[in-house]
Amino acid sequence: MSEPLLRPVLYPRHAELGAKFAAFGGWEMPLEYAGGGVLKEHTAVREAVGVFDVSHLGKATVRGPGAADFINACLTNDLDRIEAGQAQYTLCCDDAGGGVVDDLIAYLNAADDVFLVPNAANTAEVVRRLAAAAPAGVIVENRHSDFAVLAVQGPRSADVLTAMGLPTDHAYMSFAVDRDVIVCRTGYTGEHGYELVAPVARATELWDAIMAAGQEYGIRACGLAARDTLRTEMGYPLHGQDLSPEITPVQARAGWAVGWKKPRFWGRDALLAEKEAGPRRTLWGLESLDRGIPRPHMAVLSGETVVGEITSGTFSPTRRVGIALALLDTAAGLGEGSEVEVDVRGRRSRMKVVKPPFVTPGVR
Repeated sequence: MSEPLLRPVLYPRHAELGAKFAAFGGWEMPLEYAGGGVLKEHTAVREAVGVFDVSHLGKATVRGPGAADFINACLTNDLDRIEAGQAQYTLCCDDAGGGVVDDLIAYLNAADDVFLVPNAANTAEVVRRLAAAAPAGVIVENRHSDFAVLAVQGPRSADVLTAMGLPTDHAYMSFAVDRDVIVCRTGYTGEHGYELVAPVARATELWDAIMAAGQEYGIRACGLAARDTLRTEMGYPLHGQDLSPEITPVQARAGWAVGWKKPRFWGRDALLAEKEAGPRRTLWGLESLDRGIPRPHMAVLSGETVVGEITSGTFSPTRRVGIALALLDTAAGLGEGSEVEVDVRGRRSRMKVVKPPFVTPGVR
């Protein structure tokens, strides 16, 4: 029998707001809320401010002498590029083939203290791999249930946090700690925003304060459906679809998150070889030229030949067209501006190959 779904501590608040729930990464999370729905929630983030409960995200601590150096020898990105008080997007790859076990954010507190935020479904595996490789004195702990994570996203997000007395003027991908709340300039929407990491005991108090302070700025509670349309418009990958143990960072155009000059990280040899030879497939954006709405796993065709597969696809509320990310075969010779077709439930839909993002980023 499958394990019962976990519920975030804010489940009662979501239920009060008429949330429609869905299973995600082993958790029962809000998909959308009554009185709004995906389009209104999406628009709130693009034009004003929205708040997401993303407490299903994993949390782990890596502490002890040389903790940062240890992480740097395991994960792809180069922690030496950042300083204490900054965060970094990075990847945990399989050492043999270079596939992506998970993508995560590393918060560098100090040389002996790194806080990790992996994806919900992959937290246990990331912790297992790190713990198995950790040298004596470095302790890796799964802190998944100890912290809540709330994402306040949108052009008025700083106004909301300022009204709460929280810091907002730090740079993108850096964080400040106010009492016991980590306020990080990160997010998954492409808008100016913050992610607040707080002890789970403070989650309800923090949610209520955000909602109260945000009323003046048109805040909406937002679910995972809007989070997905927002991130797809930005071309941000979702692990399990656009990244996976079968999809490498080279194929997914995530080479920017790889410290290629580092002497060690998991998957280094396989990824260097793939980079040198060129990937057999590459992640591209697709934009509908008709009314077709692409969805994951739909076939991409050039003439009568299948040349790829949709990994993420949706209707763009901002652009009002269908958009997608798709892995396209290198041998097909497709590039920006090429036209392909997608098999949308038995009907051919015309689409143009583009480079994401599909909207102008609002991150600043």
